Amino acid sequence: MTVMQNAAQKAARRLLRDFNEVEQLQVSIKGPGDFVSQADMRAEATIREELLRARPGYAFLMEESGASGGDNWTWRWIVDPLDGTTNFLHGIPQWAISIGLQRRLPDGSLEMAAGLVYNPAANEMFWAEKGVGAFLNERRIRVSARRDMLEALFATGIPFAKIPAQRRLPFARTLGALMPQVAGIRRFGAAALDLAWVAAGRYEGFWELGLKPWDCAAGLLLVREAGGYATDPDGVELNDLADTVNVVAGNPHLHGPLRELVAESLVARP
Repeated sequence: MTVMQNAAQKAARRLLRDFNEVEQLQVSIKGPGDFVSQADMRAEATIREELLRARPGYAFLMEESGASGGDNWTWRWIVDPLDGTTNFLHGIPQWAISIGLQRRLPDGSLEMAAGLVYNPAANEMFWAEKGVGAFLNERRIRVSARRDMLEALFATGIPFAKIPAQRRLPFARTLGALMPQVAGIRRFGAAALDLAWVAAGRYEGFWELGLKPWDCAAGLLLVREAGGYATDPDGVELNDLADTVNVVAGNPHLHGPLRELVAESLVARP
């Protein structure tokens, strides 16, 4: 964890400088609403360099540079150097560095061993190790204890321009079913932080379809270590983290109702 935190903090120093001069960043466009800035690239290079120096035998899965380190890895870093890039480029201080450490067990199964989500703008470091618990800076955190949907606050990721219709329609169904039942629904634009905030009890739950492993690897462990559940809409634990990940996370009382709504929204309708 010390290695991970040092890497995140080193990358964060440059990101904060870039964030304070965001209008001067040179931006290239990967696709509608999906930007890559010089800040992304520099942060990823810094994190990779720091992690590689400390653990030279570990593999990588990184948002910008992809997978490296061979197929037979035992330990793998899963890194998003700047989750919430669009927020960053619009001067909105809701973005984070996410670093997860995945382990392959002797039987071939995978698990998340450690993870952190760091918001430099707020100086909030959320971190967890399997079996140790979840923390915000030096304080232990737990998921919310709320049981009543009418008091619950949920977070999500709203589909944007490049998202295909087959993902937009289930989202609309879930939103339509959930809105009348809850205190509110938020879309802040950084999935890693949404999951960290579920772990910290700020949200009762979170759902989003079509995430990438680097968006959620660390956050899933945070939620579990804080006493919550993080599964796919069918209730299956998310350990392998395939190319596309559908996530439903929440406290023990409201994860079930949220998961059922999301699962229902995925059923084909005429």
